[in-house]
Amino acid sequence: MNWILLIIAGLFEVAFAFCLGKAKETSGNEMYLWYAGFILTLTISMELLIKATQTLPIGTAYAVWTGVGAVGTALIGILIFKEPATFLRMLFIITLIGSIIGLKAVSH
Repeated sequence: MNWILLIIAGLFEVAFAFCLGKAKETSGNEMYLWYAGFILTLTISMELLIKATQTLPIGTAYAVWTGVGAVGTALIGILIFKEPATFLRMLFIITLIGSIIGLKAVSH
């Protein structure tokens, strides 16, 4: 169950990075709403990470959390913010996904 919470925490990390990206593109009240979304999703992500680390090793949990966040944020950047999807960038995203799966496989 805590692995699921950890993955969800990583997805909320993606959400807070997305909120930061959207806040950068807007101004006025809309910008503040995106910053509020950032604070909310950051808080949820941290709470879920804390819950997951109660039974998972901290090093593994943190690596998986940041890995899920990094992969998701890179994909959001490519799909939504029109960042380049170069061969090397995609190769390293795939490598990172493999590393996350590997950490899960070798964790007790």
